[in-house]
Amino acid sequence: MSANAPRAAGRHFLQIPGPTPVPDRILSAMAKPTMDHRGPDFGRLGLRVLEGLKSVFKTKDPVVIYPASGTGAWEAALANLMSPGDQVLMVETGHFATLWKTMAVKLGLKPTFIASDWRAGADVAAIEAALRADAGHAFKAVCVVHNETATGCVSPIADVRRAIDATKHPALLLVDTISSLASIDYCHDEWGVDVTVAGSQKGLMLPPGLSFNAVSQKALHASRSATLPKSFWGWEEMIASNATGYFPYTPATNLLYGLDEALKMLHEEGLDAVFARHDRHAEATRRAVRGWGLEILCREPKHYSSSLTAVLMPDGHDADQFRAVTLDAFDMSLGTGLSKVAKKVFRIGHLGDTNDLTILGALSGVEMGLALAGVPHRPGGVQAAMAYLTEAGRVRMAQAA
Repeated sequence: MSANAPRAAGRHFLQIPGPTPVPDRILSAMAKPTMDHRGPDFGRLGLRVLEGLKSVFKTKDPVVIYPASGTGAWEAALANLMSPGDQVLMVETGHFATLWKTMAVKLGLKPTFIASDWRAGADVAAIEAALRADAGHAFKAVCVVHNETATGCVSPIADVRRAIDATKHPALLLVDTISSLASIDYCHDEWGVDVTVAGSQKGLMLPPGLSFNAVSQKALHASRSATLPKSFWGWEEMIASNATGYFPYTPATNLLYGLDEALKMLHEEGLDAVFARHDRHAEATRRAVRGWGLEILCREPKHYSSSLTAVLMPDGHDADQFRAVTLDAFDMSLGTGLSKVAKKVFRIGHLGDTNDLTILGALSGVEMGLALAGVPHRPGGVQAAMAYLTEAGRVRMAQAA
């Protein structure tokens, strides 16, 4: 923006599927003076956040924190478990699953990539068939994105675990929850996941800069014989240092202050309430999209995401042009379409610290933007979302009475 541009009143509507808006409480926590990361106060903070994270992943096993984006957590999961030339089974659920596969190739692994049209979550039957065909157990891991941020499709991780177990295949299960952790219910231990990958800038409501590996005992055992080079990403030294709340190298201290506050906020609301809120806003958004006469990219209702909704543009209309009009007119950012769906899709993020009025404001901006950009649609999508949220509010009031 030019230095001479007029001030835009109010807050920018950041409705992309991450980074999400950072609550004032977390910003204030991060603004505290940086402490000695070898001192006793930091050790207490470290122990608190490392233990608190386990409740969000729903695990009793270690959670490792890196000063990195989610991409770093992807690499950590592979580097700690694989050896050069290892084969891995991966699923093309969308842009981010494809990037993880590209990384595997760069690391010297040999991924088998199950193709899809990007309009559903992982095909469990195809995973099971590939594992049954692997009589020699060449696959060392199955890698799946839980919530594909590019498409708004969720993969059924518990079903993937059942498929692995049904084939009696020893492959490890690696899952990306970067855009689902703390937004969509996730059960690392119960679902038998070996490594869960996550990032700070979505459901955890923090800025980018922290990433996570939740690591099963089976994965820890497997890491002892893996030979891919690693130093910064190594689990062993991290977990040993974490036992007393410290890190083997300088951590992102002020982001950890923010993480501590984020965990408090999640537990004050209650995780079940957090998930119900995300479900509610996702359903309101889908009702708005149908009210406009537009099509949701995710074709399978059972795979609908509670973190974001990707919306297909009518033929002949450019999603990025619509996004630009909406940004200019209403100071709202919507997610762009990525790679295969570039210019064909826009994405509405409804995750993080969002309430009913916030999501209605965002949907109003979309409806007005569609009109200003000349995108064919029916009016009334926002009204459909309002009717749904009004009834949902009535139900909550009755339950609280």
